[in-house]
Amino acid sequence: MKEVYLDNNATTMVAGEVLDEMLPYFHDFYGNPSSMHSFGGQVARKLTEARQRVAALLGADPEEIIFTSCGTESDNTAITSALANNPTKNHIITSRVEHPAVKVLCEHLAQKGYRVTMLPVNAEGLLDMDEYEASLTPDTAVVSIMWANNETGVIFPVEEAAHLARERGIPFHTDAVQAVGKIPITMKSNSIDMLSLSGHKLHAPKGVGVLYVRKGTRFSPFLIGGHQEKGRRGGTENVPSIIALGKACELAGGNMEKENTHVRSLRDRLEAELLRAIPQSKVNGTIKKRLPNTTNISFEFIEGESILLLMDQYGICASSGSACTSGSLQPSHVLRAMGVPYTMAHGSIRFSLSVYNTAEDIDLVIRELPPIIAKLRVLSPYWATSQGACATA
Repeated sequence: MKEVYLDNNATTMVAGEVLDEMLPYFHDFYGNPSSMHSFGGQVARKLTEARQRVAALLGADPEEIIFTSCGTESDNTAITSALANNPTKNHIITSRVEHPAVKVLCEHLAQKGYRVTMLPVNAEGLLDMDEYEASLTPDTAVVSIMWANNETGVIFPVEEAAHLARERGIPFHTDAVQAVGKIPITMKSNSIDMLSLSGHKLHAPKGVGVLYVRKGTRFSPFLIGGHQEKGRRGGTENVPSIIALGKACELAGGNMEKENTHVRSLRDRLEAELLRAIPQSKVNGTIKKRLPNTTNISFEFIEGESILLLMDQYGICASSGSACTSGSLQPSHVLRAMGVPYTMAHGSIRFSLSVYNTAEDIDLVIRELPPIIAKLRVLSPYWATSQGACATA
Protein backbone atom coordinates (compact mmCIF):
# COMPACT_ATOMS: atom_id res chain seq x y z
CA MET A 1 0.00 0.00 0.00
CA LYS A 2 1.39 3.38 -1.02
CA GLU A 3 1.48 5.99 1.71
CA VAL A 4 -0.15 9.31 1.00
CA TYR A 5 1.80 11.63 3.25
CA LEU A 6 -0.07 14.83 4.12
CA ASP A 7 1.59 15.59 7.45
CA ASN A 8 4.48 17.76 6.29
CA ASN A 9 4.01 20.37 9.02
CA ALA A 10 4.97 17.61 11.46
CA THR A 11 8.06 16.52 9.53
CA THR A 12 9.17 16.06 5.94
CA MET A 13 10.92 13.44 3.87
CA VAL A 14 14.64 14.07 3.48
CA ALA A 15 15.02 15.03 -0.18
CA GLY A 16 17.13 12.67 -2.29
CA GLU A 17 19.52 15.47 -3.28
CA VAL A 18 19.91 16.39 0.40
CA LEU A 19 20.68 12.81 1.39
CA ASP A 20 23.26 12.47 -1.39
CA GLU A 21 25.06 15.61 -0.26
CA MET A 22 25.24 14.71 3.43
CA LEU A 23 26.20 11.00 3.26
CA PRO A 24 29.92 11.45 2.48
CA TYR A 25 30.35 13.45 5.68
CA PHE A 26 29.49 10.46 7.85
CA HIS A 27 32.34 8.34 6.51
CA ASP A 28 34.62 9.82 3.85
CA PHE A 29 35.02 13.35 5.18
CA TYR A 30 34.69 12.96 8.93
CA GLY A 31 37.21 15.56 10.07
CA ASN A 32 36.44 18.08 12.78
CA PRO A 33 35.89 21.48 11.13
CA SER A 34 37.80 23.13 13.98
CA SER A 35 40.98 21.15 13.29
CA MET A 36 44.07 22.84 11.84
CA HIS A 37 44.80 20.13 9.26
CA SER A 38 43.47 20.21 5.72
CA PHE A 39 41.31 17.11 6.29
CA GLY A 40 39.24 19.11 8.79
CA GLY A 41 39.62 22.29 6.75
CA GLN A 42 37.70 20.87 3.81
CA VAL A 43 34.80 20.17 6.17
CA ALA A 44 34.95 23.72 7.49
CA ARG A 45 34.68 25.04 3.95
CA LYS A 46 31.58 22.91 3.40
CA LEU A 47 30.02 24.38 6.57
CA THR A 48 30.72 27.85 5.19
CA GLU A 49 28.90 26.89 2.01
CA ALA A 50 25.92 25.62 4.03
CA ARG A 51 25.80 28.88 5.99
CA GLN A 52 25.76 30.83 2.73
CA ARG A 53 22.93 28.71 1.36
CA VAL A 54 20.78 29.24 4.46
CA ALA A 55 21.48 32.96 4.39
CA ALA A 56 20.52 33.15 0.71
CA LEU A 57 17.09 31.63 1.40
CA LEU A 58 16.50 34.12 4.23
CA GLY A 59 17.87 37.16 2.43
CA ALA A 60 20.42 37.52 5.23
CA ASP A 61 24.20 37.70 5.71
CA PRO A 62 26.01 34.40 6.45
CA GLU A 63 27.49 35.72 9.69
CA GLU A 64 23.92 36.19 11.00
CA ILE A 65 23.29 32.42 10.85
CA ILE A 66 23.82 30.27 13.98
CA PHE A 67 23.39 26.52 13.60
CA THR A 68 21.46 24.80 16.41
CA SER A 69 19.97 21.37 17.10
CA CYS A 70 16.33 22.25 16.31
CA GLY A 71 13.66 24.93 16.22
CA THR A 72 12.95 24.52 19.93
CA GLU A 73 16.55 25.28 20.85
CA SER A 74 16.49 28.31 18.55
CA ASP A 75 13.26 29.61 20.11
CA ASN A 76 14.51 29.10 23.65
CA THR A 77 17.85 30.70 22.86
CA ALA A 78 16.27 33.79 21.30
CA ILE A 79 13.91 34.47 24.19
CA THR A 80 16.36 33.74 27.01
CA SER A 81 19.04 35.81 25.26
CA ALA A 82 16.73 38.82 25.05
CA LEU A 83 15.85 38.47 28.73
CA ALA A 84 19.51 38.17 29.72
CA ASN A 85 20.32 41.35 27.82
CA ASN A 86 17.40 43.28 29.33
CA PRO A 87 17.72 42.33 33.02
CA THR A 88 15.77 45.35 34.28
CA LYS A 89 12.72 44.49 32.19
CA ASN A 90 10.13 41.94 33.25
CA HIS A 91 7.55 41.75 30.43
CA ILE A 92 7.24 39.22 27.57
CA ILE A 93 4.71 39.44 24.73
CA THR A 94 3.67 36.41 22.70
CA SER A 95 0.42 34.95 21.33
CA ARG A 96 -1.98 32.28 22.57
CA VAL A 97 -1.42 30.16 19.46
CA GLU A 98 2.36 29.71 19.58
CA HIS A 99 4.11 26.37 19.17
CA PRO A 100 4.85 24.70 22.53
CA ALA A 101 8.53 25.62 22.08
CA VAL A 102 7.52 29.23 22.80
CA LYS A 103 4.23 28.81 24.65
CA VAL A 104 5.49 26.40 27.31
CA LEU A 105 8.72 28.37 27.79
CA CYS A 106 6.72 31.55 28.39
CA GLU A 107 4.46 29.74 30.86
CA HIS A 108 7.60 28.52 32.65
CA LEU A 109 9.00 32.05 32.75
CA ALA A 110 5.69 33.33 34.15
CA GLN A 111 6.14 30.91 37.05
CA LYS A 112 9.60 32.41 37.57
CA GLY A 113 8.11 35.88 37.99
CA TYR A 114 7.98 37.33 34.50
CA ARG A 115 4.83 39.10 33.36
CA VAL A 116 3.65 37.43 30.15
CA THR A 117 1.07 38.88 27.78
CA MET A 118 -0.43 36.19 25.55
CA LEU A 119 -2.28 38.02 22.80
CA PRO A 120 -5.63 36.53 21.74
CA VAL A 121 -6.68 35.78 18.18
CA ASN A 122 -10.08 36.14 16.58
CA ALA A 123 -12.25 33.42 15.05
CA GLU A 124 -10.11 33.46 11.89
CA GLY A 125 -6.92 33.02 13.91
CA LEU A 126 -5.76 36.60 13.33
CA LEU A 127 -4.15 39.02 15.76
CA ASP A 128 -5.58 42.43 16.59
CA MET A 129 -2.67 44.71 15.76
CA ASP A 130 -4.11 47.62 17.76
CA GLU A 131 -4.21 45.38 20.82
CA TYR A 132 -0.66 44.26 20.07
CA GLU A 133 0.62 47.82 19.82
CA ALA A 134 -1.12 48.75 23.08
CA SER A 135 0.60 45.85 24.84
CA LEU A 136 4.09 47.21 24.10
CA THR A 137 5.43 48.95 27.22
CA PRO A 138 8.75 50.37 28.46
CA ASP A 139 9.03 47.20 30.58
CA THR A 140 8.80 44.83 27.59
CA ALA A 141 11.99 42.77 27.28
CA VAL A 142 11.09 40.74 24.17
CA VAL A 143 8.28 39.99 21.73
CA SER A 144 8.03 36.48 20.23
CA ILE A 145 5.29 35.91 17.64
CA MET A 146 5.27 33.10 15.09
CA TRP A 147 5.40 33.91 11.38
CA ALA A 148 2.86 31.22 10.41
CA ASN A 149 0.77 28.96 12.59
CA ASN A 150 1.70 25.28 12.43
CA GLU A 151 -1.89 24.04 12.79
CA THR A 152 -3.93 26.40 10.61
CA GLY A 153 -1.27 27.90 8.34
CA VAL A 154 -2.46 31.43 9.19
CA ILE A 155 0.27 33.98 8.46
CA PHE A 156 0.81 36.76 11.00
CA PRO A 157 1.97 40.31 10.14
CA VAL A 158 5.31 39.83 11.88
CA GLU A 159 7.13 42.41 9.77
CA GLU A 160 4.68 45.09 10.89
CA ALA A 161 4.84 43.82 14.47
CA ALA A 162 8.64 43.89 14.43
CA HIS A 163 8.66 47.45 13.08
CA LEU A 164 6.41 48.61 15.94
CA ALA A 165 8.68 46.87 18.45
CA ARG A 166 11.83 48.39 16.96
CA GLU A 167 10.35 51.89 17.24
CA ARG A 168 10.27 51.28 20.99
CA GLY A 169 13.67 49.58 21.23
CA ILE A 170 12.17 46.15 21.97
CA PRO A 171 13.83 42.99 20.55
CA PHE A 172 11.56 40.97 18.27
CA HIS A 173 11.79 37.21 17.62
CA THR A 174 9.72 35.08 15.27
CA ASP A 175 9.33 31.32 15.12
CA ALA A 176 9.40 30.91 11.33
CA VAL A 177 9.69 27.12 11.36
CA GLN A 178 6.61 26.65 9.16
CA ALA A 179 7.10 29.73 7.00
CA VAL A 180 10.68 29.25 5.76
CA GLY A 181 10.74 27.76 2.27
CA LYS A 182 7.01 28.28 1.71
CA ILE A 183 6.76 32.05 1.44
CA PRO A 184 9.41 34.62 0.45
CA ILE A 185 11.44 35.99 3.37
CA THR A 186 13.99 38.80 3.08
CA MET A 187 15.57 39.66 6.41
CA LYS A 188 17.49 42.61 5.01
CA SER A 189 14.25 44.47 4.38
CA ASN A 190 12.48 43.96 7.72
CA SER A 191 12.99 44.79 11.41
CA ILE A 192 13.00 41.26 12.85
CA ASP A 193 15.95 40.76 15.23
CA MET A 194 15.87 36.97 15.60
CA LEU A 195 14.28 34.15 13.59
CA SER A 196 14.09 30.38 14.18
CA LEU A 197 13.89 27.61 11.60
CA SER A 198 14.05 23.82 11.70
CA GLY A 199 15.65 21.56 9.11
CA HIS A 200 13.18 18.71 9.23
CA LYS A 201 10.33 20.99 8.14
CA LEU A 202 11.96 21.65 4.74
CA HIS A 203 13.29 18.24 3.68
CA ALA A 204 16.49 18.18 5.75
CA PRO A 205 17.08 15.70 8.62
CA LYS A 206 15.80 16.01 12.15
CA GLY A 207 18.24 17.38 14.70
CA VAL A 208 19.39 20.57 12.99
CA GLY A 209 18.05 24.11 13.06
CA VAL A 210 19.07 27.73 12.72
CA LEU A 211 18.78 30.87 14.78
CA TYR A 212 19.15 34.03 12.71
CA VAL A 213 20.48 36.94 14.78
CA ARG A 214 20.62 40.33 13.09
CA LYS A 215 23.98 42.06 13.15
CA GLY A 216 24.09 44.47 16.06
CA THR A 217 21.57 42.54 18.17
CA ARG A 218 22.87 41.89 21.67
CA PHE A 219 23.16 38.14 22.19
CA SER A 220 23.78 35.74 25.07
CA PRO A 221 24.54 32.08 24.20
CA PHE A 222 22.29 29.32 25.44
CA LEU A 223 24.98 26.60 25.16
CA ILE A 224 28.37 27.63 26.54
CA GLY A 225 31.60 25.69 26.37
CA GLY A 226 33.15 26.07 22.94
CA HIS A 227 34.26 28.55 20.32
CA GLN A 228 31.95 27.12 17.65
CA GLU A 229 29.57 29.48 15.83
CA LYS A 230 31.86 32.36 16.84
CA GLY A 231 31.24 31.58 20.49
CA ARG A 232 27.48 31.87 20.10
CA ARG A 233 26.65 28.16 20.37
CA GLY A 234 29.10 25.72 21.95
CA GLY A 235 29.43 22.13 20.81
CA THR A 236 31.04 20.37 17.87
CA GLU A 237 28.94 21.01 14.80
CA ASN A 238 26.52 18.38 13.48
CA VAL A 239 28.37 18.44 10.18
CA PRO A 240 26.31 16.08 7.97
CA SER A 241 23.00 17.63 9.04
CA ILE A 242 24.25 21.21 8.63
CA ILE A 243 25.44 20.40 5.12
CA ALA A 244 22.06 18.76 4.47
CA LEU A 245 20.23 21.85 5.73
CA GLY A 246 22.25 24.05 3.41
CA LYS A 247 21.27 21.92 0.42
CA ALA A 248 17.63 21.80 1.56
CA CYS A 249 17.54 25.60 1.72
CA GLU A 250 18.95 25.80 -1.79
CA LEU A 251 16.23 23.42 -3.02
CA ALA A 252 13.53 25.33 -1.11
CA GLY A 253 14.51 28.54 -2.83
CA GLY A 254 14.17 26.83 -6.20
CA ASN A 255 10.81 25.30 -5.24
CA MET A 256 9.19 28.47 -3.91
CA GLU A 257 7.13 29.03 -7.04
CA LYS A 258 5.99 25.40 -7.04
CA GLU A 259 4.92 25.73 -3.40
CA ASN A 260 2.73 28.68 -4.32
CA THR A 261 1.24 27.21 -7.51
CA HIS A 262 1.27 23.40 -7.67
CA VAL A 263 1.04 22.78 -3.91
CA ARG A 264 -1.51 25.54 -3.38
CA SER A 265 -3.66 24.14 -6.20
CA LEU A 266 -3.62 20.64 -4.70
CA ARG A 267 -4.50 22.02 -1.26
CA ASP A 268 -7.35 24.12 -2.61
CA ARG A 269 -8.81 21.18 -4.54
CA LEU A 270 -8.60 18.87 -1.53
CA GLU A 271 -10.28 21.45 0.68
CA ALA A 272 -13.05 22.34 -1.77
CA GLU A 273 -13.97 18.72 -2.53
CA LEU A 274 -14.05 17.66 1.12
CA LEU A 275 -16.23 20.62 2.09
CA ARG A 276 -18.57 19.85 -0.82
CA ALA A 277 -18.87 16.14 -0.01
CA ILE A 278 -19.03 16.25 3.79
CA PRO A 279 -21.81 18.19 5.53
CA GLN A 280 -21.10 20.19 8.69
CA SER A 281 -17.42 20.59 7.90
CA LYS A 282 -15.52 23.85 8.18
CA VAL A 283 -12.06 25.28 7.49
CA ASN A 284 -10.37 26.65 10.61
CA GLY A 285 -8.54 29.93 10.16
CA THR A 286 -8.60 32.60 7.50
CA ILE A 287 -8.33 31.45 3.90
CA LYS A 288 -7.07 34.86 2.76
CA LYS A 289 -3.56 34.87 4.22
CA ARG A 290 -2.15 31.44 4.99
CA LEU A 291 0.57 29.05 3.95
CA PRO A 292 0.04 27.47 0.52
CA ASN A 293 0.37 23.92 1.83
CA THR A 294 -1.92 23.84 4.88
CA THR A 295 -5.60 23.33 5.55
CA ASN A 296 -7.23 22.56 8.89
CA ILE A 297 -10.76 21.18 8.58
CA SER A 298 -13.21 20.34 11.36
CA PHE A 299 -15.77 17.58 10.94
CA GLU A 300 -18.46 18.10 13.55
CA PHE A 301 -19.51 15.54 16.19
CA ILE A 302 -16.65 13.01 15.72
CA GLU A 303 -13.15 12.53 17.13
CA GLY A 304 -10.13 13.47 15.08
CA GLU A 305 -8.19 10.49 16.41
CA SER A 306 -10.82 8.11 15.02
CA ILE A 307 -10.59 9.79 11.63
CA LEU A 308 -6.80 9.42 11.64
CA LEU A 309 -6.98 5.73 12.55
CA LEU A 310 -9.38 4.93 9.72
CA MET A 311 -7.46 7.03 7.20
CA ASP A 312 -4.32 5.17 8.22
CA GLN A 313 -5.91 1.95 6.91
CA TYR A 314 -5.72 3.53 3.44
CA GLY A 315 -2.16 4.76 3.98
CA ILE A 316 -3.27 8.38 4.45
CA CYS A 317 -1.10 10.28 6.92
CA ALA A 318 -2.42 13.51 8.44
CA SER A 319 -2.62 15.07 11.90
CA SER A 320 -5.16 16.24 14.45
CA GLY A 321 -2.90 19.14 15.43
CA SER A 322 0.72 19.76 16.32
CA ALA A 323 2.91 16.66 16.46
CA CYS A 324 4.43 18.09 19.66
CA THR A 325 1.07 17.79 21.44
CA SER A 326 -0.16 14.49 19.99
CA GLY A 327 -1.56 12.13 22.59
CA SER A 328 -3.38 14.88 24.43
CA LEU A 329 -7.10 14.29 24.96
CA GLN A 330 -7.71 18.05 24.98
CA PRO A 331 -8.55 19.81 21.72
CA SER A 332 -5.88 21.99 20.16
CA HIS A 333 -4.95 25.11 22.15
CA VAL A 334 -4.87 26.93 18.80
CA LEU A 335 -8.49 26.06 17.98
CA ARG A 336 -9.57 26.82 21.55
CA ALA A 337 -7.96 30.25 21.30
CA MET A 338 -9.94 30.83 18.09
CA GLY A 339 -13.18 29.98 19.86
CA VAL A 340 -13.89 26.88 17.76
CA PRO A 341 -16.70 24.92 19.52
CA TYR A 342 -15.62 21.69 21.17
CA THR A 343 -17.90 19.67 18.88
CA MET A 344 -15.86 20.99 15.94
CA ALA A 345 -12.42 21.26 17.56
CA HIS A 346 -12.35 17.58 18.58
CA GLY A 347 -12.91 16.56 14.97
CA SER A 348 -10.26 18.74 13.37
CA ILE A 349 -7.74 17.34 10.90
CA ARG A 350 -4.69 19.15 9.56
CA PHE A 351 -3.58 18.30 6.04
CA SER A 352 -0.15 19.70 5.18
CA LEU A 353 1.26 19.07 1.71
CA SER A 354 4.69 19.28 0.08
CA VAL A 355 6.12 19.60 -3.42
CA TYR A 356 6.30 15.80 -3.53
CA ASN A 357 2.53 15.32 -3.33
CA THR A 358 0.61 14.44 -6.48
CA ALA A 359 -2.90 14.78 -7.86
CA GLU A 360 -3.31 11.02 -7.27
CA ASP A 361 -2.64 11.55 -3.57
CA ILE A 362 -5.43 14.08 -3.38
CA ASP A 363 -7.77 11.86 -5.40
CA LEU A 364 -7.37 9.09 -2.81
CA VAL A 365 -8.26 11.33 0.12
CA ILE A 366 -11.25 12.81 -1.71
CA ARG A 367 -12.51 9.30 -2.46
CA GLU A 368 -11.93 7.66 0.92
CA LEU A 369 -12.49 10.34 3.55
CA PRO A 370 -16.22 11.10 3.02
CA PRO A 371 -17.25 7.45 3.67
CA ILE A 372 -14.99 7.41 6.74
CA ILE A 373 -16.72 10.49 8.15
CA ALA A 374 -20.15 9.04 7.36
CA LYS A 375 -19.26 5.77 9.12
CA LEU A 376 -18.03 7.53 12.24
CA ARG A 377 -21.07 9.77 12.42
CA VAL A 378 -23.40 6.77 12.37
CA LEU A 379 -21.58 5.58 15.49
CA SER A 380 -21.68 8.98 17.20
CA PRO A 381 -24.51 9.65 19.66
CA TYR A 382 -23.82 13.37 19.31
CA TRP A 383 -24.42 13.19 15.56
CA ALA A 384 -27.70 11.35 16.04
CA THR A 385 -28.84 13.92 18.61
CA SER A 386 -27.92 16.81 16.31
CA GLN A 387 -29.83 15.30 13.41
CA GLY A 388 -32.87 14.74 15.60
CA ALA A 389 -32.70 18.36 16.71
CA CYS A 390 -32.49 19.52 13.09
CA ALA A 391 -35.50 17.37 12.15
CA THR A 392 -37.54 18.75 15.05
CA ALA A 393 -36.64 22.30 14.13
